[in-house]
Amino acid sequence: MTFMAQTYEEVAKPALALPAESRAKLAEELLESLDAPAQARIDALWAAVAERRSKEIEVGEVKPIPGDQVLRELRSRAKP
Repeated sequence: MTFMAQTYEEVAKPALALPAESRAKLAEELLESLDAPAQARIDALWAAVAERRSKEIEVGEVKPIPGDQVLRELRSRAKP
C-alpha cells in the first residue's frame, strides 16, 4: 500500500466524520505516536522510583501507609 502525502484538511475531514468510538481510538493512537520516544524514558524513570521505594520498605527506612488511611486523610483535608 502506498501512502500519498495528504494535507491536514484531507485527513481531518474524513477523520472527524468517523463514529465517536473510532475518533477516540484514532486520537489515542495519534497521542501515543507523539509520546512514544519520551514514554520509554518516563517508564524507566518510574520503574527506578518504584524499585527504590520497594527497597526502602524492605529495609525499614519507610513505613507504608494503608490506602484506606491515606484516602480518609485526603478526604478530611478536602472538607471545608
